[in-house]
Amino acid sequence: MKKRITSLLIGALFSVSAVAAPTTYQVDPTHTFVVASWSHFGFSTPSAVFAGAEGTIIFDPAKPAESSVDISVSIDTVDTFVEKLTEEFLGSEYFNAEDFPKATFVSTKVTPTGDKEFDVTGDLTIKGVTKSVTMDVTLNGMGEHPMTKKQAVGFDAEVVIKRSEFGIDKYVPYVGDDITLKLTAEAQTK
Repeated sequence: MKKRITSLLIGALFSVSAVAAPTTYQVDPTHTFVVASWSHFGFSTPSAVFAGAEGTIIFDPAKPAESSVDISVSIDTVDTFVEKLTEEFLGSEYFNAEDFPKATFVSTKVTPTGDKEFDVTGDLTIKGVTKSVTMDVTLNGMGEHPMTKKQAVGFDAEVVIKRSEFGIDKYVPYVGDDITLKLTAEAQTK
């Protein structure tokens, strides 16, 4: 009887560790976007959307501190919904997309702050400048994707940065220096 209980316990431990193992997900570029918003002379809060994301999310719900994010977004996908402003954003006074075609975020630390909330600290690189930032991240869901039948995970994240720290300071302080970045990301296993 004692042998049987020991065998059951060992079997249970192995099955739990198999379920809770870290999983590597590939970012889905069709369901991952960054929205940047800022103050325009204190009158409105315009937004720009960046698409074309790629990268990897490694997530272990049993040990979230061992999780990681490595994601990049193509600058030339920017859409400000104002044609002239979108053109300006691509130019050298703003993002200089020709010389710096991608913005990247590579995590250095993941800290659980709630049941589905995390502080994710990492290196954000924009226009060749890298700064450490901490994003407020919420796990939206994980499990089998109903369409692809692959394992999937989804997160929302938010951080406020100062654009002048990344060499994008045209019209500061009249057009806001503080930029709110909101990321929504969906990723699936291969």
